[in-house]
This record gives sequence, structure tokens and C-alpha cells, in this order.
Amino acid sequence: MADNNDGFSAAERAAMKQRAEELAAMKGVKGSAKKAKEYQACIDAIDALSGLDRTIAERFHVVVTEEAPHLDPKTWYGFPSYARDGKVVAFVQPASKFDTRYATIGFNEDATLDDGDMWATTFAVVEWTDTVEKRLRELVQRAAG
Repeated sequence: MADNNDGFSAAERAAMKQRAEELAAMKGVKGSAKKAKEYQACIDAIDALSGLDRTIAERFHVVVTEEAPHLDPKTWYGFPSYARDGKVVAFVQPASKFDTRYATIGFNEDATLDDGDMWATTFAVVEWTDTVEKRLRELVQRAAG
């Protein structure tokens, strides 16, 4: 729920500020130095999590690095994210970020998940299981192209 006149909650405003800081931190940084800095930001974002959020982010990081090593780890609105050519393909939105009931794994429009006239792009994760991991491995393979 919004807590002021601009229509954004405090958590949403904090996420937007975090995104602006991410962009500012990368200004003028190019090539392998940029990738290294973005990679470290992703790892730091995962390390800052706790409980199930951290488990999901850590395991998803393993899935992405094994199934789509060409995707570059980075952060996006503070979320651990994975990009192709600078565009975020997949991300983890921890439940703690917006005080929600569950974490989500999301795929942006650059993910190649197209399936007919309609397809899911966000998946709620309430527990990391072998079944969840198998499904996410399949999705990451498809999404990464």
C-alpha cells in the first residue's frame, strides 16, 4: 500500500533508489571490469539475504551458472539477476524485499519462454526441492536461448 501521495510504497521507492545507485555505480565502468563489478554486486545481494530467500537465491545462482553460463550475474533493483547483452533475462525477487508471502523467480521479456498466446513469466517459490530445481533448470535453459 502506498504511504504517501506519489503512489509508491516505501519499499518501492527504496527499490527505485537502489536501481539508480546500481546505474550510477556502473557509470564509466566497461568491459571485464564492469562484469566483475556486477558479478560481485550479485553475490553481495545474495549474501545479504537470509533464510529461505538466501537458499532460493543461492540455488538459483547455481542453476543459472550451470545451465546458462553465458548469462552475466548482476543486480537489478537490488535483486540477484542474470543478463544477456546487458538486458536482464531472469531474476530472484526475495520475499523480504517487499514483505511478501513468497519469493519469486522472474523472467523478463528478453527470456525466450514464448509459448503460444500466453505463458507464465513469474514463479512463486515457497520451498527449494528437487522438483523445483528441475523445473527451473528447464526454464533457464529455454529463457537463456
